[in-house]
Amino acid sequence: MAATFDEGKLKDLLKSALVEALEENRGLVQEIVEEAMEDFALARAIEQGLESQPVSRDEVFAILEGAQ
Repeated sequence: MAATFDEGKLKDLLKSALVEALEENRGLVQEIVEEAMEDFALARAIEQGLESQPVSRDEVFAILEGAQ
């Protein structure tokens, strides 16, 4: 006997399960999104740094000390 399924019902069940899982694990989802955003920002900063002119260590510390 072959089992049949309704694709629409299966889709609705999967959506419901996903929504429920996301609601129950809201903190985990938030952490994942935050980490992904941080990784993206870091990668972008690295790319920009590779395209910029190098500066000396002393110049960097002079800027940092001036900011305080």
